[in-house]
This record gives sequence, structure tokens and C-alpha cells, in this order.
Amino acid sequence: MNEEKKATRQSFGETLKYLGEKYKDIVVLDADLSAATKTSIFAKEFPERFFDMGIAEANMMGTAAGMSTCGKIPFASTFAVFATGRSYDQIRNSICYPNLNVKICGTHSGITVGEDGATHQMLEDIALMRVLPNMKILSPSDDTQTKWAIEEAYKIKGPVYVRLSRLATPIIYNENQKFEFGKMVQIGDGTDASIFATGDVVFEALKAKDILKEKGINVRVIDVHTIKPIDEEMILKCSKETKRLISIEDHNIIGGLGSAISEVLTSKNPCLLERIGIKDEFGRSGNATELLHYYGLDAEGIIKMF
Repeated sequence: MNEEKKATRQSFGETLKYLGEKYKDIVVLDADLSAATKTSIFAKEFPERFFDMGIAEANMMGTAAGMSTCGKIPFASTFAVFATGRSYDQIRNSICYPNLNVKICGTHSGITVGEDGATHQMLEDIALMRVLPNMKILSPSDDTQTKWAIEEAYKIKGPVYVRLSRLATPIIYNENQKFEFGKMVQIGDGTDASIFATGDVVFEALKAKDILKEKGINVRVIDVHTIKPIDEEMILKCSKETKRLISIEDHNIIGGLGSAISEVLTSKNPCLLERIGIKDEFGRSGNATELLHYYGLDAEGIIKMF
């Protein structure tokens, strides 16, 4: 881990440009937010393959679906609240039902949208996308993992939702780190607890892990970059090897990462899972770091569990 910080939305934009040079069938669509989602990086390099659809997210999803039937691989991007909320009908019926090869990239997810407030803090997108047949979900935790996730989304056949963040977070992995779709990453071998984390709170889990070690409590952190399909093997392994199971997510505790893990445990190895997340409420306006602390989504919030 190094001191450099980068938002996964920035990594997304940079990776799109790289992939645009490598794969000529990529097209990118945005809904009047390309400066914020960073698809503007691709647009500047490949204007003929970039389509600003205006503030018409549902139309954008329908257009992306149509493009995918013509041999293109569209990346449709906007804020997560608009990508998954405003466009849900089109994603369900025009993309997932026919199992089309469309990649939906929702930036500005979770409570860390900060000052934009509750209307823009999408805390339900994992739940919405997870319930859709044919949909896969990637939730990268840093710059390195995002670069992998965006190219992996390109390679996967069928609908993919990639959850990205506005907040700049530390780079956890070096560029040689290998990831595998559908397989969680275990960091550490502690047996006192397994902390399952996804997206921008993985770093907070790692901070908590180091502080707890100083107190004689040894935990492992499980980076869940693929939420659907969920890695049942890792969940069951941790349930047998560690004394406690904890999940943390910048999302409603209903329907998200904790729910996905619970579903595996109840059917395969019933045991307690302690869930940290937004407790079935809307967010509020404030500084992103302060909001993480307020909702118990930072290292301090994790440590209080012990």
C-alpha cells in the first residue's frame, strides 16, 4: 500500500482510454456528466465513439442495448443513483432480460458522495442490480483493482454493473497483483475475525486490521471485488477458520454485501454475521470522511465491534 490516493471514477476514465486504444468495438455513453464520471478522458481521445445522451438516462440504456446488438460493446456511465435508479426498467427489460452485452458503470456511489446529500447518495444500487437475472456486479476498492475490473467487464459476456466512488482512496495493491472474477482477495491470516469489505471501505478495514493487531486481535480482511456471483468458497472457508464474521459496506445493510453473505451462510453453514452499513435510512449532506465516521463505516467504527 502506498500514500497515493485516487478515486475509482478517475481510474475508470483512464482505463476506458487505454481500452479504447486496445479494443475498437468499445463505445462509451454518458448522460451529461462526463466531466464528473471521467468518461471525458475517453471522449477527448475517441470523439467518434463517445455519445453524450444528455439528461436522459433511460434513453441512454436503451441506446446502449441497441448498440450491443450491432457488435459494439457499450459502457454506459452516469452517477450510480441515475444509472440504477432512474433507468431500472430499461436495465431490467432491455438489457438483462435479453442478456445483452452492456456494461453499466455507476460512479459517485454510496455515502461518500458527501455534500450532494441524500438524493444523490445511492445506497441501494447493489440490491437493485443483484436481484436481476444475468447481471454481474463488480465493486473495486482501489486504482489497481479498478483497472482490472473495467477490462474484466469488457471480457465478460452479458450485463455487468461496476460500482465506482467519488472519494479518492489510497492505492492498496501494486500493479502486479492478480485478481480473478468471482474470487475474493484474502489479506492476512488472522483467526479472531474475518472482515468482508467492498469498494471504498476496504481501506478502512485494512486500517482497522493494523490497529487491532496492536491490541493483540488478529483479523483477516476479505476484499469482495465481485459481489455477484458471490464467492461461496471463501465465505465458508472464513466461517470455519475464524471466530467472528463481519461485513462492512457503503450501502444499505438490506440487500447488499451483508445480505449476499448471509444468504450463503444460512443455506451452507448457519452462523452469525455482524453487518456494518447504512441502517435502512437515507444519507445526509456532509464531508465524505465525516459521513463515514458518522455512520460507523471507518476504521474506528470497525474497532468498536471488538
